[in-house]
Amino acid sequence: MQAPTDLDAADPLAAYRDRFVGAETPLVYFDGNSLGRPLRATGPRLAAFVDQEWGGRLIRGWDERWFDLPRTLGDRLGEVCLGAAAGQVAIGDSTTVLLYKLMRAAVAARPGRTEIVLDRDQFPTDRYVADGVARECGLTLRWIEVDTNAGVTADQLAAVVGPQTALVVVNHVAYRSAYLADAPELTRIAHDAGALVLWDLCHSAGVVPTELDAWDVDLAVGCSYKYLNGGPGAPAFLYVAERLQDELTQPIQGWMGADDPFLMGPSYVPAPGIRRFLSGTPAIVGMLALADMVELIAEAGLDAVRAKSVGLTAYAVDVADALLAPAGVVLASPADPERRGGHVTLRHPLMRAATAALWERDVIPDYRDPDGLRIGLSPLSTSYAEVRAGLEAVADVLEEVPPLGG
Repeated sequence: MQAPTDLDAADPLAAYRDRFVGAETPLVYFDGNSLGRPLRATGPRLAAFVDQEWGGRLIRGWDERWFDLPRTLGDRLGEVCLGAAAGQVAIGDSTTVLLYKLMRAAVAARPGRTEIVLDRDQFPTDRYVADGVARECGLTLRWIEVDTNAGVTADQLAAVVGPQTALVVVNHVAYRSAYLADAPELTRIAHDAGALVLWDLCHSAGVVPTELDAWDVDLAVGCSYKYLNGGPGAPAFLYVAERLQDELTQPIQGWMGADDPFLMGPSYVPAPGIRRFLSGTPAIVGMLALADMVELIAEAGLDAVRAKSVGLTAYAVDVADALLAPAGVVLASPADPERRGGHVTLRHPLMRAATAALWERDVIPDYRDPDGLRIGLSPLSTSYAEVRAGLEAVADVLEEVPPLGG
């Protein structure tokens, strides 16, 4: 196994770490897949926005830039990270709200079909929203039982879709295991059954390249505060394929999605294109940090980001095998790095207590049931030395944590 100092010295993206607040400290951050570090450029950008755009231009800012920002930033995000041509991505609302909008629109576009297909280990919000939409519309949830160390396979999906399937909802990267789904193949299977497919990109946007247009994806939703470093509560994004935009009716009709928002007319007329999927006033301040990160990814190149992500997760697995396997720690993610997203989950009965102890030592992973320590490795802000130091701390803590029942 190579020394982490050698790996960092050979890393073409190593210098990007200096662009992030706090990266110079000894704190080990293994939670970039929940909340990314802020960029150093973002603080001055926010201050300048307050002084110049908000404070200086005031309400004129809407006419000058803000009104179009959900679409212009959406186009840039689509170009840099999503493989989406212009006019198909917009920024706004939370992930939960956007999931509801697109699920509700999708099932309405498939009248007479009675099922939404999803898996038991999908991120809870996806399952909860789907349950609400199903009850609202009198539909049935059709569940795929998956291995929590993996995710939905082509054979599993093919076994459950059929003439009653209105919508298939899939996580591109499984939040628990990091399993990377075969998006083109699963999309094809859903389409062969006549269903629409909605991809949750929350754990892949900004770290795993996607080709939404080339894969013939219908719909997608993702958040911006994980690998896109938009900050806590930053707005989410949606993708609606151009071919579907006139067909779908979004269920939360608001002034920003109207054809003429300032007409204030007696009835709602949807705007053309992707803007019809907006609802209320967009969170302009919440888009500023996201815009910074999108440009940083464009500078580094998403393929290079993915290559380092694969290197980091492979190194984490190797170190865990050497340091933690003797203590009974097992890998709860795909062994093949090409089938993983940007995180790794390690399982041991004492991981809940170990996580609490690690936080006290400024080593910050996530805990996920059952018994999983989730290590999120954000490629532009994480070093190989940080990975090694963090996993050494995990080994130390597991020796100190009292055994269950002890």
